[in-house]
Amino acid sequence: MGLMPVYARLPVTFSYGKGAYLYTDQGDRYLDFAAGVAVNALGHAHPALIEALSEQAKRLWHTSNLYHVEQQIELAKKLTEASFADVAFFCNSGAEAVEAAIKTARRYHHATGQGKRYRLITFEGAFHGRTLAAIAAGGQPKHLQGFGPPVEGFDHAVLNDLDTVQAVLGPQTAGIMIEPIQGEGGVRVAEPDFLRVLRALCDRHGILLIFDEVQTGVGRTGSFFAYQESGVAPDILATAKGLGGGFPIGACLATKTAAQGMTAGSHGSTFGGNPLACAVANAVVDIVNQPAFLNQVKTMGAKLRHELEQLCQHYPDIFQTVRGRGLLLGLQCRIANTEVVTACAQEKLLCVAAGDNVLRLLPPLTITEVEIDEALTAIRQACDRLQDQQASAQPAKG
Repeated sequence: MGLMPVYARLPVTFSYGKGAYLYTDQGDRYLDFAAGVAVNALGHAHPALIEALSEQAKRLWHTSNLYHVEQQIELAKKLTEASFADVAFFCNSGAEAVEAAIKTARRYHHATGQGKRYRLITFEGAFHGRTLAAIAAGGQPKHLQGFGPPVEGFDHAVLNDLDTVQAVLGPQTAGIMIEPIQGEGGVRVAEPDFLRVLRALCDRHGILLIFDEVQTGVGRTGSFFAYQESGVAPDILATAKGLGGGFPIGACLATKTAAQGMTAGSHGSTFGGNPLACAVANAVVDIVNQPAFLNQVKTMGAKLRHELEQLCQHYPDIFQTVRGRGLLLGLQCRIANTEVVTACAQEKLLCVAAGDNVLRLLPPLTITEVEIDEALTAIRQACDRLQDQQASAQPAKG
């Protein structure tokens, strides 16, 4: 009896959090540079989020989407005004937001009399969620294994390689879906020039450009959405994670043209956009979507990146390079990244493993210089321990 064993968990349980820290029942304090995998955008127990949730909880929790939801309308207005989009659909997670984006793209071509266009070009190393369609879109064998034939309709290209995109582009192609930064895939950045070429390619062939900003959205890279840094606007965008600051919510944003096929009854969600989730998300957006806040994310991201580059030079046997932007950064490791995650946890620093043997750092967007310095000290101590372990494992000479 108990939990389904689908997670490889660290042997620790937390009882409460405050700001950038998590605490165990025993009083141990951990610096949280995982942030619930880029979810706790404002850290733990942020006063504005507590107030928003508490006040809404006293009024109304759920009515369903059979009726208008005041908080949902307010959130949609904020997100569309802050982005390229005209309309928003709300759900409960990143995978659901991606699913809505896929359906929106397919339905667009159905509505415009091109129903044979249903395939999406995606990229090797991508991670779009855990639904059957999302794992097929990602195409990673480790996620597909054991679940039967993959959902049909996805063609995979190589990130930042236009030739591989053109090789799979065909008359059934409905669109291209890409993460501006592949978080789970190893903090691999899509080059701005590549995104611009994809935009032009979509325009030329009458297909849609979809950005998966589940991890990069809501301030994570120093802009409200990462696409804004490239000067390339998509037709559809999926976001979640940081949008609720820890409360489950996702959103699919689209232009009115791209969403023209999403008519009454074509899609839905029982819990999506409920008053509790939207009340919290409204508070998150109000805080994050301010120039001073986003500039601070860029400043802290630049400081952290500079210090991580110094770490690579100081520990060349452990780290290779630094990747990412803003406060979505990764250290490509020379030893197993899981060993580094464990060593950091022993120093009371929480990090996240990612693909391509990368150590991912995702602190709250409210992180301070003092907390960054504390994290760097913990990483150095973890590296020193790892080096000592490597030295002791070497056979004695002579």
